[in-house]
Amino acid sequence: MHANLASIMPQVIAVWCEEAGHDVRLVCYTGFENLTDVLPRDIDLLFISAFTQAAQLSYSISSMFQQRGVVTVLGGPHARCYPQDAQKYFDYVLGFTDKETLNAVLTDCAAHRPMGIHLTAKGQPPTLPGVRERWKFIEPILAKAPILKIVPMIGSLGCPYTCSFCIDSVVTYQPLGFEQIREDLRFLRTKMKRPRVAWHDPNFGVKFTEYMDTIEGAVPPGSIDFLAESSLSLLSEPHLGRLQKNGFKAILPGIESWYSLGNKAKTGSITGAEKVRQVSQHVNMVLRYIPYVQTNFVLGLDVDQGPEPFELTKQFVDMTPGAFPGYSLLTAFGQAAPLNLEFQKNGRVIGFPFHLLNNNHAMNVIPKNYGWPEFYDHVIDLTKYSFSWRAIWNRYRAVRERIPRWMNVVRAISTEGFGRIGYHSKVRRLLQTDPSFLPFLNGESDQLPSFYQDRVRGDLGALWQHLPDGALYHDPNAYLNGQPGVAGPLPGAQAVDT
Repeated sequence: MHANLASIMPQVIAVWCEEAGHDVRLVCYTGFENLTDVLPRDIDLLFISAFTQAAQLSYSISSMFQQRGVVTVLGGPHARCYPQDAQKYFDYVLGFTDKETLNAVLTDCAAHRPMGIHLTAKGQPPTLPGVRERWKFIEPILAKAPILKIVPMIGSLGCPYTCSFCIDSVVTYQPLGFEQIREDLRFLRTKMKRPRVAWHDPNFGVKFTEYMDTIEGAVPPGSIDFLAESSLSLLSEPHLGRLQKNGFKAILPGIESWYSLGNKAKTGSITGAEKVRQVSQHVNMVLRYIPYVQTNFVLGLDVDQGPEPFELTKQFVDMTPGAFPGYSLLTAFGQAAPLNLEFQKNGRVIGFPFHLLNNNHAMNVIPKNYGWPEFYDHVIDLTKYSFSWRAIWNRYRAVRERIPRWMNVVRAISTEGFGRIGYHSKVRRLLQTDPSFLPFLNGESDQLPSFYQDRVRGDLGALWQHLPDGALYHDPNAYLNGQPGVAGPLPGAQAVDT
């Protein structure tokens, strides 16, 4: 499945660079390629797009190419969340990126060291190249997916909701062109027998009627399979009937918490057991129309305390057996959200290596209402319950279609289910046996436990030798320290609005 998670923005940058007259090669790293073999050597400028989990890998690649005289640029979520740290290892670090921002890099194209330049547009770009324009870059990526091949599309940027932990909560909702969507869907049917499309919108269907009118006006009903992330507040029964008619096969609604964010779950001020009941009824209704549903939860929020949040989630798992539960540990990604400032002011953010910040292998916020051993006991208990053979069997029986059935089984017995049980259980044991663990997790020590350092070294493999000195560590309070009146700007940094 990894190739099907390819991001859209690197393809956009590739198209814009070609339009500016440059020769472009795009490499999609799925985690299995030998990067030293597949990365081109005869280039002048290297763009890397990375989530924070890939930051240390990106730093290593940048260091290797800078030593060859190549100018390097970082974009993507990590560049937006940790620009101050990324500037140490890249010549340019890009926040919001439009054509003007990109052209500023292409025109200058110079080394800026030891501190790179931070460039950001005033907002998200108003338009993006569609599937037809990106196809020459999409097709080789699809070739890496042996069975399911999913084309990435996007119809909007930003989000109308204000979840305090989310990077899109502060980005104004902005629909993109519906005419382009219509053209892209028609184009796809000339390239694939039965296309599958994943919408990368943070919240698909905010302008529901316009989306459905566009899809229905472009292709025959059910001729393309769609996957989307949406909120329960948008998934009324009439909407679900229309989604089913138009080939929507998977929906990922965010529940997040039993005690807050009721606007997304369409439960208002209702919390606790009553919210579980209402949400369960709603998700079971969704499953009557959409064969694959993943419900997303955030564990460790400040509104949670005691065993009740975890026990309520167990009840939801029993009451909604067809839904696959997706669990994320609360993570503060730098300056992604205003809430992170509060965590940093209160000294609650831990300097975990970026490589571990994937919402599961480390929680970099000290829990407000739990000690670490207690918290991990609850997480392990809930994960074991959700991916027990009983729960796997109930999930299998509750889903009608073959591919969604087996996707649930495979995910449960691989890294997302059994794998996380094993990982969390090992962390829990080390909390008892490794004297460096609790002081580090409580923010009392900067000494990184060897367990975590060994994991980063093992995952980077041969590229570990290129990781710059000090790049395993970062200032977890850089967002706070960069606020006016708290600390001055970083030496050599420039912020350019274009």
